[in-house]
Amino acid sequence: MKSVAWLSEAKNGRVLCKACKQRCTLKEGEYGKCGVRINEGGKLYLTVYGLVSAINLDPIEKKPLFHFLPSTQSLSIGTVGCNFSCQFCQNWEISQHPQTHNYEVFGEEISPEEIVRLAKLHGAQSISYTYNEPVIFFEFAYDTMKLAKEKGLRNVFVTSGYETEEAINIALPYLDAMNIDLKSFSDEFYKRICGARLKPVLETIEYAYKKGIWIEITTLLIPGYNDSEEEIRSIARFVASLSRDIPWHISRFFPAYRMLDLKPTPVDTLRRAYEIGKEEGLNFVYVGNYLDESLESTYCPACGSKVIERRVYKTLNHLKDSHCPNCSYSIPGVWS
Repeated sequence: MKSVAWLSEAKNGRVLCKACKQRCTLKEGEYGKCGVRINEGGKLYLTVYGLVSAINLDPIEKKPLFHFLPSTQSLSIGTVGCNFSCQFCQNWEISQHPQTHNYEVFGEEISPEEIVRLAKLHGAQSISYTYNEPVIFFEFAYDTMKLAKEKGLRNVFVTSGYETEEAINIALPYLDAMNIDLKSFSDEFYKRICGARLKPVLETIEYAYKKGIWIEITTLLIPGYNDSEEEIRSIARFVASLSRDIPWHISRFFPAYRMLDLKPTPVDTLRRAYEIGKEEGLNFVYVGNYLDESLESTYCPACGSKVIERRVYKTLNHLKDSHCPNCSYSIPGVWS
C-alpha cells in the first residue's frame, strides 16, 4: 500500500527525505537508498505503508532488550527494504528485496489498528518495529505507535541507528526503547560493509540517550572485520562515556548473505569482549547467540549478586521493585 511519506520536504524541484541520515534528495521517479520511498509528482511516498513482511510474537529478550519489561512478549513487525546494505545481514531476503527486484515490495496488508488489536489479543506488552530498519517505514510505525500508546502498549525500535533528530523528536512521545546496533567503531567498515557511516550512528545513540529513551547497544563481532581488541575496547569505552549503565550486547556472528565463507565468532573472542566491557567500566555486558547462562545474566554492580537469570529467552527475575534483593542497589531499566 502506498501512502504519503510526510517526514520530507520539497526542495529545489526535488524531495528531501528527512527520516534517516542518508538524507536522500530525490528527483521525480527516484527511489531512496531504502528502496521503499519514492518521489512521485513532487511528493515523497512510502510504498510499504500497511504492508508487513514479517509478524511474530517474540520474547522481549530476543530484540535483545534485557532491562526493559523482562519476561514479556512483544509483537514484532517489519516491512521490506533497508537504508543499509550490510553484507552480513541475516534478514537480507526482506531488507534487500526492493533494491534487487526493481523496487518490488511484498507483504500482508494490515492496518495500524489491526496490529494494535493483535498485540492486545495475544497479551503483548509492547510492539517492536524490527526485522528490517524501522525508520524507513517511519510514517507507518508512527501511526501504529500512537495507537499502541493509547492502548497502554510500549513501543520499541530495533535499529541501525540512522534516525534523524527530526524523526526521534516526532517519535519521542511514543517511543519507549531502542536497541541500536553499533556495528563497528571504524568508519571504513561502515562505508565498505554497510553502505553507511559511523559518526551518524554515534550521534543517534548520544541523542536518544539524551532524550531519555531507554537504549541498549548491540555489536555483532565478525571474525577479522571488527573483532580486534582495540576496536572492541573503543566501542565499550564509547558506551561507558555516555553511561556505565547502558547494557551492551555482544553477539556471535554466524555466516549469512555475502559472508558465507567466514566462520562463527570464536568463543574466546566473545569471552574476551565481555571482559573488555567490564574492564572499561560497563555494569551490564551480555553475550548473545551463544549458550552460556553466566554471560546472559544480570549481576548487581554493588554486591555481585545474580539478580536476573537468563537462558535462551527464559528469564527468572529476582529484583524487588527494581532493586537488588541482597543489597537494595537500584538496577537501571524499565521494569514495569
